[in-house]
Amino acid sequence: MTDPFLAPALLGRLALANRVVMAPMTRSRAVDAATPHAAAALYYAQRASAGLIVSEGVCISPTAAGNPDLPGLWNERQVAAWRQIIDAVHAAGGRIVAQLWHLGRAGLPELLPDGAAPVGPSAVAIDTTTYLARRQVPYVVPRELSVAEIGAVVEEFASAARRARDAGFDGVELHGANGYLIDQFLHASSNRRTDAYGGTPVARTRFLREVAEAVCAVWGSGRVGVRLSPTSSFQDMHDPDPAELFGAALDALSRRELAYVHVVEPGVSGAQGTGEDRTGQIDAGWVRRRWDGGLIATGELDRERAAAILRRGDADAVGFARLFLANPDLPARLASGAACNEPVRETFYGGGDEGYIDYPTLHAAALLDHLVEGGHADHVAGVAPLSGATPVHDWPLAWAAARVRPGVGRGALAS
Repeated sequence: MTDPFLAPALLGRLALANRVVMAPMTRSRAVDAATPHAAAALYYAQRASAGLIVSEGVCISPTAAGNPDLPGLWNERQVAAWRQIIDAVHAAGGRIVAQLWHLGRAGLPELLPDGAAPVGPSAVAIDTTTYLARRQVPYVVPRELSVAEIGAVVEEFASAARRARDAGFDGVELHGANGYLIDQFLHASSNRRTDAYGGTPVARTRFLREVAEAVCAVWGSGRVGVRLSPTSSFQDMHDPDPAELFGAALDALSRRELAYVHVVEPGVSGAQGTGEDRTGQIDAGWVRRRWDGGLIATGELDRERAAAILRRGDADAVGFARLFLANPDLPARLASGAACNEPVRETFYGGGDEGYIDYPTLHAAALLDHLVEGGHADHVAGVAPLSGATPVHDWPLAWAAARVRPGVGRGALAS
């Protein structure tokens, strides 16, 4: 019997070598002018065994950002930086799509151009606080977008999609989840409009429809995905009838030739598990009964739950975030039943190479065992330290060599 994780899959025109997807993860490591971190090419290439990599959220314009150290796709310098990353992933045999992102009312004025207020569908603030420079700050009331401004934001999505294509991405994913701008238009708690973009569930899907249409016009059929989080309340998302709302959203998207819908499973709010009972909630199986296109399920999955979703046919592929962060060779570990490295939460956001490119694969751990048990530590004295500049084929040895040099232990991240 074929292992459910290693079977190939076709999502639109995206041919996946296996059904294990690296889900998008904010790492807050962008540098000057919202360009990706210098080690990002190695970080993504290390994980190229994924059937598909969905990049961290990439802001479509300066005014779409508003959180610390996020990468963008609004100028040629950023395109050139992403091209290096994509070339590294492709050279390692992987496929990668860009997640296009507008934070909407979740942006902070301190991190927006000229200290401007964030924008949203309505002038309704997120009713909680967030962190800025290690202190809690309240979200501010966003400025309601005019109809003309909505059209301009749709064009920003299309422009970012063109730049993603120019950079060499294999496709794009629209971030329509987790309380960001597209999700804000969907939910009644954040969308109080009385024009064509608000009111009924169908009307609240209009912005999503227009963005999907504009981006599909850039990419053509089968290379655009959409991420949705029907059950997440993250960033104050609530709706009186989620089933009606997301049924309308799927109906709207069914008119586009998408590669896939990427659904966040119940029991997840943002990047955290909630521990809530998932029974009877909108999950991948619910979506599958209403959507006949490609489908990815993500959210606090372990090996057993993910395998069950695939075997039932509830999704074509399963996504993992923190497990992929800590296990660059996650497909092999899932298929073999090997133990997984534990992610180190303190290095999730911000910082440098630590917690970014120094989680070992099974191969790297085996090299370390060979060096230690065979007494070959002196053979690697000249191996350069692991860094973002380390070639992707050399990094396992660089990781192992660093841990057998005098004064360096095996390390907390050893498999």
